[in-house]
Parts: sequence; structure tokens; C-alpha cells
Amino acid sequence: MAESADFQEMNPSPARRWLRRTASLILGVPLVAGLLCGPAAPAAHAADNASDSSAVDVSLDTLTPTAPGKSDTLTISGTVINKGKQTITDAEIDLRVGPRLDSRAAIDRVAQRTSFAPGTDASPVGDKYTVKISKLVSNIGRDFKLSIPVEELELDEDGVYQLGVSLSGQTPDQPFSQVLGIERTLLPWQPEAAEKKTQFTYLWPLISSTHLTSETGSDEQQTPVFEDETLATELAPGGRLDQLVSLGRDLPVTWVVDPDLLASVDAMTRNYRVKNGATTVPGKNQAVAKRWLSTVEAAVQGRKVVALPFADPDLASLAHRGKNISGSLSHLQPATKVAETTVETILHVKPSIDFAWPVDGAIDSSIVDVATSAGAHKVIARSDSLRDDLPYTPSAARPIGGGTTAVVADERLSTAFQGDMIKTGNSTLAVQEFLAQTLAVTLQAPANQRSIVVAPQRIPSASQAQSMARALQALEAQRWTQPLDLVAAAGAKPDGNAATKVPGTSRYPQQLRRQELPPQAFRDIRNTQNTLDNFKVILTAQDRVETPFGRAIDREMSTSWRGNPAGAQLYRNGVRAYLQSLTEEVQLIEKSAITLSGRSATIPVTVQNRLVQGIDRLVLRLTSDNATRLNLDHDKATAQQPIKVEGGHSQSVKFAAAANANGPVQMTAQLFTEDGKPYGAPMKFTVKVSEITPTVMLVIAGGVLLLVLAGVRMYTQRKRAAARDVSAEDPEGTEVTESTEPEGSQSSESSEGDISSPDPGQPSDPTPDTGPGSGDPSGTGEKVDR
Repeated sequence: MAESADFQEMNPSPARRWLRRTASLILGVPLVAGLLCGPAAPAAHAADNASDSSAVDVSLDTLTPTAPGKSDTLTISGTVINKGKQTITDAEIDLRVGPRLDSRAAIDRVAQRTSFAPGTDASPVGDKYTVKISKLVSNIGRDFKLSIPVEELELDEDGVYQLGVSLSGQTPDQPFSQVLGIERTLLPWQPEAAEKKTQFTYLWPLISSTHLTSETGSDEQQTPVFEDETLATELAPGGRLDQLVSLGRDLPVTWVVDPDLLASVDAMTRNYRVKNGATTVPGKNQAVAKRWLSTVEAAVQGRKVVALPFADPDLASLAHRGKNISGSLSHLQPATKVAETTVETILHVKPSIDFAWPVDGAIDSSIVDVATSAGAHKVIARSDSLRDDLPYTPSAARPIGGGTTAVVADERLSTAFQGDMIKTGNSTLAVQEFLAQTLAVTLQAPANQRSIVVAPQRIPSASQAQSMARALQALEAQRWTQPLDLVAAAGAKPDGNAATKVPGTSRYPQQLRRQELPPQAFRDIRNTQNTLDNFKVILTAQDRVETPFGRAIDREMSTSWRGNPAGAQLYRNGVRAYLQSLTEEVQLIEKSAITLSGRSATIPVTVQNRLVQGIDRLVLRLTSDNATRLNLDHDKATAQQPIKVEGGHSQSVKFAAAANANGPVQMTAQLFTEDGKPYGAPMKFTVKVSEITPTVMLVIAGGVLLLVLAGVRMYTQRKRAAARDVSAEDPEGTEVTESTEPEGSQSSESSEGDISSPDPGQPSDPTPDTGPGSGDPSGTGEKVDR
């Protein structure tokens, strides 16, 4: 383990400091080379020094204080690792303070350099402030800590200074002292408060990916269904969202919230279910959700909250891929309205809904048009999209025409923490560079106070959020910045020299364009919306379907799908399939071929409703493909009747039919909404007409007449035979009277007419409104009522 080096303070005069630094830069390298190697070798060794300066990996884990004052002691800790194959001996870790950097571009160059550059990197501060390591074996690391009073750094003028930590040593192949590794960082030096501080706005995003599905339970509460429990993991203590809230509540930030996240967590505070293969299981993280929401509500009180449209729609995808697909832009204003209501209901604060935030602040004319169509008058852009050609960084707010204000976030500051911040060395460098850039902005035009906005990545990781928080905590002393909320920053006086021309569509970054939702996504969304529109009009409780599916459609356009096209497609497919399955709960029960015997009858068609709510405003239309053979409703080819069925019930609807000729007739039953749009698939069945014709009736009547005549003849013959028998027994000629009617017989008349259909109330009729019944087709050989 390396030992720390703390030594007695030194306080040379400013003149001596300047002379020492200048002399070290000019004379240091040749002098050392001459002492070690003689006059013939310096050039060779200098080249070796530059080429071998990556043999050791130097990592700076901590640097405190990040922005020191005059009386502070600077402490740097880290690790050195020998990445070479040879053992390093007589190693020494030194601190090097470079000259003051005079521009933001100079800061960029320091951050990009990796190798030691003789003449550019300053000489070590001195032997008193070094760490000695006698031997550093290959692939072995050693921790170190350097401590030095700030006064010893000879920081004369306010500004940003390069700070380097290097390791010098020898190897068996190169037995002379050389720089084998170096890490650079930046040190902001502003011990006294600036006269005019930069107004500083930092956006703190509370945004997540999509977690809720469109599915809900059939109970009164409509129990929500989550894709998984990853949201609970983010909310739990130590999780990403938990870290964002716990860190942000103590920082002077503007909260930027996706209301979908709040709605999802709010749904989790009550009974909810989680997908588990083909079924669902009860969720168990209600307490986690309640705690997080309570923490958020407390954190945002008295702070500015900006609500994005519900589910944070991808404005660039809409502008480039969706605006020419009908209905795509119609979702934005409702999403904005729902956003305001959601935040007010859950957090009990009134948010600002006047801001649009395209991905990475990249804008073009079409994106601005889409953003303003949602009702936004302020668009959060970024300086790499709306570029300025000025020697200083202008204020963020600027008018871009049509009453719209672009709030241009600083690109360097907004991207400062996008890398891997899990490694403490990366985090330390990022924090120092962030602070250096903010001070450089202030010092660009110290007499001109400006307003700067930082819009970081939408979904920062926990480690990125921690690094962001450390940087903002370092600015709390307000020596060169002072906090300002986003609403105030958008209303600040614009710089008349700043760029206001919005770039054309062709200037949009190709890398971002490749991540956009495809046109097919918006066609899928349109189809789902059309299905929803046709479905909800027949429902008696429309909000039970319109609300969950309306929000699911919003989620289908979310910015969070960038980089995950397969997941986006699966989600859209799931929403559409579930909605389709609900529409199919209202259906016509299939019929097999039926037989009609006679001139007229009624044809029953059954409508089944397996939803938990009732349906109304539907029309059932029955059509005969051959009205000459079989007509409906008094010589018509089509008849229709209104449909109203309670949830979980079926209704049998009867249509009067009249037959004119024998033979099969194709019938088509179709449900329609009241505005004439077909609902569901048509149901076809065949009616076999078997009418008793007049000719057949004449044949039957003739047969009956023959039977009657035969009966009369037989009766007459029997009477005559009886009379002869009586005459033979009564020779005196007793008179016998013949009756025209046999004893006990009744007179009757028969009439012929059409077969009439029975009264609808007869027991043989199908029940008009029944239980759900079966959706299977009716049995073969079905007879119609007559």
C-alpha cells in the first residue's frame, strides 16, 4: 500500500511561482535527461517516455474538495496497476499542475488526451508531495493517496487548471526513470464568489420504461396487470428510482416527470397482478410503491415540476415517420391533458405542461411543428442541434418563431455523465470536468450574466445519478453559479446574438434517426385505435375499456422504446391481440343449416355477450341472398333489429320470413354499430325451404273426396241390405224411415289456408334473453318456428 505524503506548507511569492512553472516547462525535460543519460541519449529517451506512458493504468478514485478554497488541502486517492509484463522499480507517483486553460475547447483537449506529452504536461510539484513505490509487479495494483495544501499548487488566477497524477519508474529493459502512466483531471479555481454568477438550471428526470399492460381484471376495481416486477426493483431502497428521489430532494433541480411512471406506481399501491407465462399472479410490492410515492410527493413540494405528455411520446418519430399516417398526431393533446391531471392527482402539485423534450434535444422544423401541435410553447433543445458561433455560451432561451421558445441546453454539460459511472475513477473525472466547464462558462464573459440549462439523459442509472448529485453538491457554495428553475430560465431575456434558426429535417442526426419507431408502428397504432373506437361505442361503461387502452396506445409511442424495436413490436402486438379478444366476446352464435316447411316462419339469430358489462347501440342485420325464394320483413331482402344485451347474457332475435319457392337460401347475419360500421365477422347459414304447394293440396283433397265417396257408398249399401232384411221379417210391410245422418255422427267443415307463425310468446319460442349459453353452432337438422 502506498503511503500518503503530507508535508509542511510553502508560500512563495506570485513572481517566484510564475518563474518556477515557466522554467519547469522549458528546462525540465532536457535537464533531467542530461543528468541521467548524458548528452547522446535524451532524444531517444524522450521518445520512449511518450510511447511507454500507458504501461501503467492510473485511476483517480477521489479528489476532495472538488472545488477547493484557499485554505483547503487537496487530497487525491486512487490506484496504479502495472499492465506491462516487466516489474517496475523505483516508482514514484507525482502530482503535476498544468497552466490555466483559457477556453472550453482547451478543457475538451485535456479530457481527450491519454498519453504523457513532454513539454505539455507540467513537471512534478516537488519531492515533498510524492508517493514512493519500490516495486510494482506486473498486473498488480497499489492504492495511493496524495495530500497537498492548495497554496502549494501555485494557482494564481481564477480559472480551470489541468491536474495530472503520473507514475515514473524503471524497467529491466529501460533502466532509467521515465513516465509510465498518467491520468489527468481538471481543477476549478474560484476561491471568491464571482460578481455575476451564471444562472444554472438542472433537469432531474423521473422517467422509466413501460411496465403496465393494457390488460385489467374483470372486477369492479379493474385490477391492473404488469409485465413483470422490474418497476418494483427500481422503486425498492437502493433502486434506480429510489436513488433519483433520495438524491434529488436535496438538490436545486427542476423535476421532469413522465406521468405514466406516476400512474404505474400508483396502480401498484393497490391490488395488482403480474404476468407469469400464460397466466398472472398477485403482485406483492404495494408497500414499496406507497413509500416511493410518499417520498416523491414530499420531494417536489415547493419545487417546479414539468410534466411531459403521458408516456413521453417520441416526438421525432412522430415528425419523421408518423405524421403522414392518419390519426397519429391526434394522441398528443389528450396525452398532455392526462399528464396534468395525473400529476395533480398523485403528487398534489400543479405541473407545467408547456414544455416538449425531443430525444437528446435534437430538433428540426418538423419536430418543432409536432411539439407545438401538442400544445407546447417551449421546446427543450441542445446546443449541438441549435449551434451558435459565438466566443461565449449564450443564454438558453431564444425565440424561434411562431410564439415558440427554444430552451437550448448545453451539450457538454448535458452529456457529462452518460458513460460508465460505476467505476469511481470515471465518476471522479466526470465530476471534475463538469465543474470545470461550468466555471469556464462563467469566466467567458464575466460581466455578462447568462442562464445555462442542463438536460441530462432521460433515464440515468443509479451510478450516473450519484455522479450528477455530487457535481451539483459541489456547486452549492454558489461561487460561480446560482440555481434557477426551468420555467424562469425559459422566460429569461434572450441573447440577440444567439442562433434562432431551426435546422432543416435533413440535419437531424442519422444515429438518432435509425432508432426511431418505424412507419409500421404508427399503422399498428392507427389500427388499434380504430378497433377501440368501433368497440367502445357499443359499451354501456366505455371508460372501463377506453382508459386502459387509450393509455396503452400512448405507451406504444413512448421514447423509451428507442433501442428496443423488438420489445416495442411485442408490446403493440399484445395490446392489439388483447383488444381483439375483448371485441370477440360479443358475437353471433353459429347456426347450422335449418329447414323451413311452409309459407312463413320466424328465423332466430342469437347474439352472445360474454363481457362483464352490457352492450347497446348495436343493430343485427339479416340478409337473404335470394329474396325471390325467401324474403324477410314483408318482401324485403334485408331486415334488422336493435340489440341490447346485459353482461354475461345472450339474446335471441327473431326475423319473420316468407317462402315463395322451394330450395336452399344462403342467409347472412351481421352486427353493425349505429353509424353503420360492421362489428365482428358475418355469420352465414343456409335455410332449406320445403313449402307445401297448391298442386299437392289438390291431390290431397282429391284423395280425401274419394275416401268420403267410398264411405257414403258403403253406408248406402249397408242401409239397403238392412231394409231388405226388415221386409222379409215383416211381411205386412212395416214402413222404415232412412235417416240421412248416422246416429251419433257430427257435421263438420274443413277449410284450407296458409300456415301462420305462432305468437312470439308461445313456449316453443327461444327465450329472448338468456344466460351466456354456449357459443357452439346449433345442431344439425334445426327447425325454424312456424
